[in-house]
Amino acid sequence: MRMTRCVVVTGSASGIGEALVRLLREQGDEVIGVDRDVADVQADLSTGDGRDRAVSGVAERSAGRVDAVVACAGVSHPEPVTVSTNYFGVVRLLEGLRPLLAAAPRPRAAVVGSISGTQPVDPGVVEACLQDDEPAALERARAVAERGAGHELYSSSKSALAQWVRRAAVSPEWAGAGVPLNAVAPGVVLSPMTAPLLADEEWRQVVEEAVPMPLHGFAEPVVIARALRWLVSEDNTHMAGQVIYVDGGAEATLRGPQTF
Repeated sequence: MRMTRCVVVTGSASGIGEALVRLLREQGDEVIGVDRDVADVQADLSTGDGRDRAVSGVAERSAGRVDAVVACAGVSHPEPVTVSTNYFGVVRLLEGLRPLLAAAPRPRAAVVGSISGTQPVDPGVVEACLQDDEPAALERARAVAERGAGHELYSSSKSALAQWVRRAAVSPEWAGAGVPLNAVAPGVVLSPMTAPLLADEEWRQVVEEAVPMPLHGFAEPVVIARALRWLVSEDNTHMAGQVIYVDGGAEATLRGPQTF
């Protein structure tokens, strides 16, 4: 008989997070949703106070044990908040919840990356993130935005996050503690984040050229949610440090057969 598991999902109010919450609850899991909007735990993960609030709120609701954490929350703005949310909001939350995962018999963790992580980035932002220097990362992000390259902040945040997953996943704190940590990197998802862009026919064509998805085109949020559900299931016993592209073939198209 399958035991009920406690799963934390950030970004639970919309898009991929909302779809994942629905899937998990349908299979009988207890879900603690974290979001800025309506959620079990309301917190803004772009700020230190918000991250602390999220960790303490989850600890209180979970009675000190969490079976899985899935970080779906993210934003795409040409501003520093993209870096503080997409990288530091994810990393700080996962690190804060690690003691609760350690209390579970078969803990799992996953994050949402992006195909954008393979596109042009600002090296300074990425390096500051990987050095765990949030003030420096945000200062660099402001400079990037001021010179009109704010669009690079999303790809920079997702590239840094993918690299963090690859590095952290095999560390004593994660793999050494029996916690598989992985990422799903979507292509274009039909979510509230992309809706304004895709509603404009000219921009839609730009997106289709930048992220070609020969297999079935743009994805519904539930497609990504299904992959995340498996990654944090008890069936995943040995996959660690992987960035899985659920992108309709975009990454293979853009980077070719030599990258694997």
